[in-house]
Amino acid sequence: MTPSALKSRKKFDASPVLRSIFTDAAIEHHQTEQLFNLLGWGNLPLELKLTIKEDVKGYMDELNGSYSTSCSLVQKRRERIDYWVNCYQEGICSLDTAVEALRVNRL
Repeated sequence: MTPSALKSRKKFDASPVLRSIFTDAAIEHHQTEQLFNLLGWGNLPLELKLTIKEDVKGYMDELNGSYSTSCSLVQKRRERIDYWVNCYQEGICSLDTAVEALRVNRL
């Protein structure tokens, strides 16, 4: 490129894109926190919330009518989450035990 071509390039302003991304993330976080509160799980430690966050978002999507599932594996996962969160809240198990029981091992 010639020096004049370099001078004529406009600098890309990423701030509108970043603002949109951060706004969307803030809205999603707020909605997820609301659902945690509605489930009675608002006071869970961050580590446990992060472990089940995608599942809670799935609850939210299904409640909002985005999809409906009758998959037995999804139902079993939800039962496991409910069981281990309740065990943690009742002091039956430690945070580490609940997190380890609910951690999803990716392939």
